[in-house]
Amino acid sequence: MTLTLNTVAVFLLGNLLVAFVRIWRGPHPADRMLASQLFGTTGVALLLVLAEAQGMPSLRDVALILALLSVLAVVGFVTRRGLRENGHD
Repeated sequence: MTLTLNTVAVFLLGNLLVAFVRIWRGPHPADRMLASQLFGTTGVALLLVLAEAQGMPSLRDVALILALLSVLAVVGFVTRRGLRENGHD
């Protein structure tokens, strides 16, 4: 079971690297926001896998907080984009 969880963790780390490259190079702000969502979601998944692999239930709490922060970032981005497009910025 540990080998499977470690393999999944390595795969998720690769996913994080791809998301980081997209955040760095993303041609449009929306691309960067989607990549940051991928980064947050993959980070949550990685923390959950590590919590199970290492027997640290406190990592589940950290994953929950990261998921909530990710949602708030998207809401802020969408709100700001909407205000800018309507001429309120």
